Amino acid sequence: MTDNLPNTPDTALLDAALQMVEIWNRLSADKQAVLLKRFGTQENALAALVTTQLLAPAQA
Repeated sequence: MTDNLPNTPDTALLDAALQMVEIWNRLSADKQAVLLKRFGTQENALAALVTTQLLAPAQA
């Protein structure tokens, strides 16, 4: 979806968010429930996943 956009921080954030939504959709219902219990809403859980992904050290 963002293949044609310039490489900007906004694009990086959007790409990360889209990846996290894909990951969320692959999680089992049990894992989603645990995240929802911890973070309260899907939006908060996704924000935590995105933040974790953005702050993770780059893997070579």
